[in-house]
Amino acid sequence: MKILTKLLKEKFKLDKLDEILKVVMDSRKIEKDSLFFAINNGNKYIDEVLERGATLVIADDYSGDDSRVIVVEDTIKAMQDLAQEYRKALGVKVIAITGSNGKTTTKDMIYSVLSQKYRCKKTEGNYNNHIGLPFTILQLDDTDEVSVLEMGMSGFGEIDRLCEIAKPDYALITNIGDSHLEFLKTRENVFKAKGEIIKYVVSENLIIFGDDYYLKNLSGITVGYEKNCKKRIENFKDTDEGIEFSLEGNNYKINLNGKHNCINGAMAVVVGMSLDLTSEEIQKGFDNLNLTPMRFQKIVKGETLYINDAYNASPISMRYSLETFDKLYNDRTKIAVLGDMLELGDKEIEFHREIIKKALDIKVDRIYIYGERMQKAYELMKQNKKIITSLDKNFIRESIKESIKGSKAILLKGSRGMKMEEIIEG
Repeated sequence: MKILTKLLKEKFKLDKLDEILKVVMDSRKIEKDSLFFAINNGNKYIDEVLERGATLVIADDYSGDDSRVIVVEDTIKAMQDLAQEYRKALGVKVIAITGSNGKTTTKDMIYSVLSQKYRCKKTEGNYNNHIGLPFTILQLDDTDEVSVLEMGMSGFGEIDRLCEIAKPDYALITNIGDSHLEFLKTRENVFKAKGEIIKYVVSENLIIFGDDYYLKNLSGITVGYEKNCKKRIENFKDTDEGIEFSLEGNNYKINLNGKHNCINGAMAVVVGMSLDLTSEEIQKGFDNLNLTPMRFQKIVKGETLYINDAYNASPISMRYSLETFDKLYNDRTKIAVLGDMLELGDKEIEFHREIIKKALDIKVDRIYIYGERMQKAYELMKQNKKIITSLDKNFIRESIKESIKGSKAILLKGSRGMKMEEIIEG
């Protein structure tokens, strides 16, 4: 990280600085030649990280006299500003992804595809906010060529700030949904907040879901199933083995299910084509795809196939999961276990009722609903013998185990706070 080291020397007017080899926020991960940002409670670990070989510490509270510690007014802002300057100094292409659903899967696909030709790094885990994004940029080294960045938000101005830091060359908007309605109130506001990314790229580098009501008329590369899309998906198939589709005359296969994931894959194809990858290289990226866990993840336990789609949930992603589950695993007993969707605001009960109705419309043998919002919604509906309600995950787990024998497929879906994956047997 010679470029970062040089930047630090100039920014903080340091006479001497050994090369930084690693940037960390977690004191437990300190190694020799690390730069440590003392964020949250990090100030109390300054002496410890210095003893363990940190080259430099940036903190907003320090009473000692070690010259390796730089005291700033705001550690987070200092990290953001440094990341912004570092991004300018690097020669990387930055691909930024936002949207209400599908950001992480699209990011994973693009990373896997572009890694067939370029040295890439991507956002890890949920590092997609005002702390995680600059931290991700500071993980880049002098030889990296592409950075694939996920951008999350819960209000106005947040995407704007992330783009100021990242200066994207390409921008993707996966869709506009009901996530964050608790804070933003309407889908129009969600569009405005997500749409802050648009002004940072030229229109030919803006890649958007062309079937989305809020996105289809934007000036950019529209990707979708409808005829007016500039990059139109054709020959879509979804089987137990995964999805197949054609784009621009080339055929692709991905070991993942769902029409929505075909959109994510098609966006990855468009990015790959834009950066001069062949269709063979793109397919190789799909063949080597490693997805972030809990995104329609298949887990086999004996005769039971769990579909762990429990990382998060909104009304749109719930419908996507149920529609996909409807078409698959019909040789097994099918069970949907659905948890609350959070941050939906005043209409949350209405949204939950719609999802319960949707679950009753698909091919499923039993439905368990978990969470106070789900229960309140169901109380307002006509009772159905397919549905069992409970606030106890142990009860749900044991009920499935005791009452449903043989081969079964179990879909787990709910917001992150519901931790629906805990229903999986150990």
